[in-house]
Amino acid sequence: MNAAVRLSVSSLRAQRRRFAGTFLAVFLGVAFLAGTLVMGDTLRAGFDSMFGKAASGTDAVVRSADAITTPGESQGVRQPVATDLVRTVEKVPGVAAAAPNIQGAGQLVGADGDPIGGQGPPTLAGNWITDPRLNPYRLAEGRAPRKSGEVVVNRGTAEKGGLKIGDTTTLRTPDPVRVTIVGLATFAGEDGMAQVTFTGMTAADAEKYLTARPGEAASIQVRAGPGVSQRELVDRLTPALPQGVEAITGQESAEENNEMISSQFLDIFTLFLLVFSGVALLVATFSIHNTFAIVVAQRTRENALLRALGASRRQVTVTTLVEATAVAVTASLAGLAGGVGIAAGLQALFPAIGFPFPEGDLVVKGLSLALPLAVGIVVCLGSALLPAVRAGRTAPLAALRETAVDTSGASRRRAVTGTGLIALAVALTLAGVLVSPSVWLAGSGAALALVAFVVLGPVASTTAVRILGSPLARLRGVTGALARQGALRSPKRTAATASALMIGVAVVSLFTVFGASLKATMDQTVSRSFAGDVAVSAPSFGAGGSGLSPRLAGAVQKLPEVDTAVGLGRGVAEVDGEGRALTVTDPVALERTFDLGRIDGSLRGLGADGIAVTEKEADRQHLTTGEKAQLAFTDGRKETFTVRAVYGQSELAGDYVITRAAWAPHRTQDSDTLVAVTFKDGVSTDAGKAAVEKTAARYGDPEVQTRDEYAQSSAGGIDMMLTLVYALLALAVVIALLGIANTLTLAIHERTRELGLLRAVGQTRSQLRAMVRWESVLVAAFGTAGGLALGAFLGWVLVSASDGSSDSDFAFAVPPAQLAVVALVGLAAGALAGLRPARRAARLDVLRAIATE
Repeated sequence: MNAAVRLSVSSLRAQRRRFAGTFLAVFLGVAFLAGTLVMGDTLRAGFDSMFGKAASGTDAVVRSADAITTPGESQGVRQPVATDLVRTVEKVPGVAAAAPNIQGAGQLVGADGDPIGGQGPPTLAGNWITDPRLNPYRLAEGRAPRKSGEVVVNRGTAEKGGLKIGDTTTLRTPDPVRVTIVGLATFAGEDGMAQVTFTGMTAADAEKYLTARPGEAASIQVRAGPGVSQRELVDRLTPALPQGVEAITGQESAEENNEMISSQFLDIFTLFLLVFSGVALLVATFSIHNTFAIVVAQRTRENALLRALGASRRQVTVTTLVEATAVAVTASLAGLAGGVGIAAGLQALFPAIGFPFPEGDLVVKGLSLALPLAVGIVVCLGSALLPAVRAGRTAPLAALRETAVDTSGASRRRAVTGTGLIALAVALTLAGVLVSPSVWLAGSGAALALVAFVVLGPVASTTAVRILGSPLARLRGVTGALARQGALRSPKRTAATASALMIGVAVVSLFTVFGASLKATMDQTVSRSFAGDVAVSAPSFGAGGSGLSPRLAGAVQKLPEVDTAVGLGRGVAEVDGEGRALTVTDPVALERTFDLGRIDGSLRGLGADGIAVTEKEADRQHLTTGEKAQLAFTDGRKETFTVRAVYGQSELAGDYVITRAAWAPHRTQDSDTLVAVTFKDGVSTDAGKAAVEKTAARYGDPEVQTRDEYAQSSAGGIDMMLTLVYALLALAVVIALLGIANTLTLAIHERTRELGLLRAVGQTRSQLRAMVRWESVLVAAFGTAGGLALGAFLGWVLVSASDGSSDSDFAFAVPPAQLAVVALVGLAAGALAGLRPARRAARLDVLRAIATE
């Protein structure tokens, strides 16, 4: 064993360049994985600290006991509590102070006229709590608001909007309110609570603009007296509270908020990055395996001599595995350091571009270091295992033979096995998509398709390289023909080298196709459902933004250019014990502006006790026109509605429609999400849009878009997602390029004598460089073509599976221009990967190369 270790160390020292690509592949994969885990730990600790500081002075929170949660939300909507309850709470023994917390959506407009925030993190407004221990914000400059129209804003919001004390601006609540900034606040010593914006108002203004009725608050914050614990305070408060109201500890409130962030954003974001870490490590696996396979093949004679001198199979195998272990450990340790650096860089970068990450020190846990280290070592050793076993099986007589010829490209067994796997993959996929919709069946078929591509790689590479290389032989003459011959020399090596790039291109193509399909679906939805001419919207994602004023639709309706203007608001209620979103609107105007499909009954007579339901929901709840449905609202009241209409389509109109009169008794802060406008005959789109924009300017100046513009902006988040996906997948492509470059470099070492003979018979250095570069391009072309085909297939599977498991109809779209760019990038990457091996080949000394054994 000691001899095997010494031999491994000696081999690594002598041939360290051979393992440079393997080292980098492991390093990058481990660094990305470690960076993701460290960043996840840092974010969790940051949010935990942030919410802990927010509740540090609050020992108990009094709130409504029941919440209604709609699908896709982790934290439900609660009814307000009466502010008069503060007097009851203050009389409870052990209570030192209590204050109502009146909170709602409020978006400040910056000095440049653009709203601040709204793209993810919440934009909040509320009453300025005078008790400094109950208020997590601290005045840093100026004073607290004293009269109507005065506000305090957090300092980070003011800086983003170019605002200062004394400035007058607009606060969207969503009705525009003119406010004057009289103070700037900090949160736990920072300029704000991550990227959340906060505007503090007087209690009277907060009641006026953020609640449906005066005397209501979201909750009541309570501070305990000396010697009273949070749990003891809650136990004392509970008997004094009316039915339907509960008290929880401040710690429990902070944990709930932290859990909401984790479930809605943090877990999904971390999983998203871990998936790409897995892709990068999968690509690295092919590159590492290829490197060790080539090194073992090149050392066949050396290993045979060791066997002839008495070395056992086990010793030869261990020698290779020790080399792999040395590379794995050093590269993984370096990757850990790189991962911590990546996490630190992302921690500084993301807040600068608007991601809602809290500030704080980097958190590095043991598991976040141990797991990437173990994964890096296992991946490297697993990739080297088969080549190591193959090295141990080297016969002593192999020292007397020439290097074996690779016949994998003509392997009938491989062709039959690969074809059978593809047939099985297609059958599973079709069964999971078309026969009985199943994400698991479709996913299993997609995974099996990837395995089939790898198995068929050597067989397919021979045919593919011949076809792809035919134009090259005609255009580049002998140089092109020699490049094609080089790529055909070892089909297994060509396939393994191209497989790494194929996986990277396949994942890029998958998301490109899926993104294009989502855009096509959105365009199809708007085109099919929205019959209006322009849409007024306040585009945002996440919890940000304040919505549109519910008075905007009425003001637009009065314009002489407008035929119909309908606003779509949002409410929530429980139907048959399940939370459901309600569309609050004028049903008559809705029918004139949106295509609702076939309608049973009539939308004209909903009134204050009628409801309209989609066919899907009617079937689910076993409802038909004329039947009764009981709705439970957040205010605790239950009301019986008559189903007066059942309609077909629901993409933009939602599953349940009620009138504003029906929603008014139960509403909280009222807002619309969209105002759809149809012009009168003869009114041009430009003229009508200009008139609507003029009116909208008085209501916070929301964006007015044509139907096509609205469809494009609705899909705007998809482009942002794809940009992030491409940036992350760049790592996988880089690892694939390292694999191609390393393989070519090792192949050049193997072909030293051949290259020397070519130079001796008249090939110039530039011709030799071109030959190696074109060989790299051919390998990359094979990998890119396979990746495009596999990615398009997987994209179709994902779209079809989403269509089968969703209530919406998904449209499948293949974007030829974007996929052409992906193909060109793949070919350019191949040319780039061949630069260094080509230069090295051209520098070979002719006489020494010819004399090489």
